[in-house]
Amino acid sequence: MIDFWLPAGLLLLTALAFLLIPVLRVRKLQAEEDRTALNVTLYQERLQELQTQHQRGVLDDAQLAAGRAEAARELLTDTEGVQHRSGVLGGKIPLLAAILVPVVGIGLYMHWGALEPLQQAREMAAQAPKNIIEMTARLERAVKETPDSAEAWYFLGRTYMAQERAVDAAKAFEQAVGLAGRAPELLGQWAQALYFANDKQWSAQMQALTDEALKADAQEVTSLGLLGIAAYESQRYADAVHYWERLVAVLPEQDPSRVAIAGGIERAREQMGEQPSPAAESAAKVHALEVSVSLAPDVQAQVQPDDAVFIFARALSGPPMPLAVKRLKVSELPAQVSLSDVDAMMPELKLSGFEQVQLLARVSRAGNATQGEWIGKLGPVPNTAREVQSVVIDSRDGQSQ
Repeated sequence: MIDFWLPAGLLLLTALAFLLIPVLRVRKLQAEEDRTALNVTLYQERLQELQTQHQRGVLDDAQLAAGRAEAARELLTDTEGVQHRSGVLGGKIPLLAAILVPVVGIGLYMHWGALEPLQQAREMAAQAPKNIIEMTARLERAVKETPDSAEAWYFLGRTYMAQERAVDAAKAFEQAVGLAGRAPELLGQWAQALYFANDKQWSAQMQALTDEALKADAQEVTSLGLLGIAAYESQRYADAVHYWERLVAVLPEQDPSRVAIAGGIERAREQMGEQPSPAAESAAKVHALEVSVSLAPDVQAQVQPDDAVFIFARALSGPPMPLAVKRLKVSELPAQVSLSDVDAMMPELKLSGFEQVQLLARVSRAGNATQGEWIGKLGPVPNTAREVQSVVIDSRDGQSQ
């Protein structure tokens, strides 16, 4: 932190210079005044001596007048250019201020300053996290050291969602809302985390959060997408189409998630008895990978029916966070799932944004998407592949994502 304290020290010295220079000038004036007082005393003694000599007859009246005039000229010469102070406090106040300024300034900065956030930002910039576990650890340390940082809580919630830790994400978003206010985006993220934490069961709290978010911003994308998903899961297909059409209308034309949402709209309409158009049916399949997941024979005897199974795609060359995630149980295997932009945990990281991906399937008894007991991998796989990709869980999972 030398590059912070050095400029701060220079600024402090500059401030002290403005305070101490008047003190030094006051001391100079004091010395001048003392010299003037001495000259006046000597002048008075000279006059007394001249008067004594005149009384004794040593000096006549003319000589006495000439001696007095000469003493007066010498006094004027010695006191010429001497400045007088306006008051005694002029030197004491700056000196007192010079002592208090650094003490008070450092105290105020240590109380209200941002030294810890600055240090955290430097650490983040110095070395980028190698994986999502390291990123999570850094964010957890950040919210512990600066619990009043809404940004830190928000990004921690997003990271938890990428790890399928919806319960923890909901708590993080709740903290962010409490600190930053009830911004529509935060309310939507909070409601989404609660939805997945509650095993996709809708609640009055989620409805209240999304209603509040859309009342403040009718185009809040997370709330619109979540309401569409919740409606589709509860077989309210008309409502799902309504919310997803509103969502598609506000997304940019180049946003790759538009294709996946359009596919969801067509599937909902198909459930309502409407026939999708060939163009829409083709669009719905873009950027979706069909993945078949099974257990190797020697693994089947070592897992339990309720163990969680996470199937996800991540960039072959890029960020380690999942691009699309699905969750099953061991009892549901073998199974075939579809991974697309709809399954993205972070809007900026979508399957369609990376040409080649790696497919993974992980068994985790603890329900942790980033670390488990068994794993299967397949890749590289192009994100436009049409054939079914087979992933067999057959290896010990000794590494985290």
